[in-house]
Amino acid sequence: MATTQTHPAGPKADPDDLLGLDRQLSDEERLIRDSVRGFVRSRVLPGLEEWFEKGVFPQEMAREIGDLGLLGMHLQGYGCAGAGATSYGLACLELEAGDSGFRSFVSVQGSLSMFPIWAYGSEEQKQEWLPKMARGEVIGCFGLTEPDAGSDPGSMRTSARKAGADWVLNGNKLWITNGGIAGVAVVWARSEDGVFGFLVPRGTKGFATRDIHRKLSLRASVTSELILEDVRLPDSARLPGVRGLKGPLSCLNEARYGIVWGVMGAARACYESALEYARTRAQFGKPIGQFQLTQRKLVDMLVEIQKGTLLALHLGRLKDAGLLAPEQVSLGKLNNCREALAIAREARSILGANGITLEYPVIRHMNNLESVFTYEGTNEVHTLVLGELITGLPAYR
Repeated sequence: MATTQTHPAGPKADPDDLLGLDRQLSDEERLIRDSVRGFVRSRVLPGLEEWFEKGVFPQEMAREIGDLGLLGMHLQGYGCAGAGATSYGLACLELEAGDSGFRSFVSVQGSLSMFPIWAYGSEEQKQEWLPKMARGEVIGCFGLTEPDAGSDPGSMRTSARKAGADWVLNGNKLWITNGGIAGVAVVWARSEDGVFGFLVPRGTKGFATRDIHRKLSLRASVTSELILEDVRLPDSARLPGVRGLKGPLSCLNEARYGIVWGVMGAARACYESALEYARTRAQFGKPIGQFQLTQRKLVDMLVEIQKGTLLALHLGRLKDAGLLAPEQVSLGKLNNCREALAIAREARSILGANGITLEYPVIRHMNNLESVFTYEGTNEVHTLVLGELITGLPAYR
């Protein structure tokens, strides 16, 4: 006997917010989200195709982003907005819905460059750098990764040697976002007394950068090599508040948290593009969105976006309460990057041949997500972080 699906009268689900996540946000969080979304639509999206195609980041927009209060927005004092972790996450989501390069710029500036100064710097260092960086007047970068030390930062070769009252740095850092446009680099180097962070201003003798070209991912972003040849710095350039890998790893954890949110923005943009295309692209006499296979693809995308955004919101609430553990961030980064990349690929399949052109945002997001999937800890590294947590057995070596 045939049955008919009926639903009792009551609340109706919103297809754009199936789990009602908007109701879980405060008025301030919604305002920040909507402000960033409006900025992305009016100032970022119109230029993205050209920036991505040319392989450039519009450096002049740094001050506009600073004017919005997004640079170091989750830090307190020194000209920073002092927003909550959830607000910061929502900003990352909306920025990456535009492009991963813009979210990367904000992440590197706030979480990787400003955060170590804020958390481990001297009062003089904070006063000198943080207000200018919050305004976007000075751009920062984070020098940890090396040609032979990516997932294993403990094997870094960049050295810091005491020379009287000064330090002398030698080494190379690679795949450094913002490197070629940074006014100051936070460089991590190994000394006889452990790993220290140093603030290296652009123009310091012996310090140079070389941009990496011919990228097919994160093209609207500057990626560089940092070259340090007998760079002499006073001890006042050293971050005095931390020694060892705890310093750079804590910064990475801040950036990874933003990625948990950000990639859901990229996934949402791909889903929305595929949904609109499926509604209007006709084949065999009807929109392709009317075929069961296409609807299944769209539903699978929607389900993972809702789940991933709910996970990000949960981690945001934990972080706001001071309860977020690094392993929980690893879970979020592992899951959301994996699902966002799968969503981008599925969206590309719905668009068919049109999906490989910059007329649609999907291939750009898909290429970008290949980088985000890898940086700030690869999929494999976060798997091993969680594997050690549940077994008690480290598997790195």
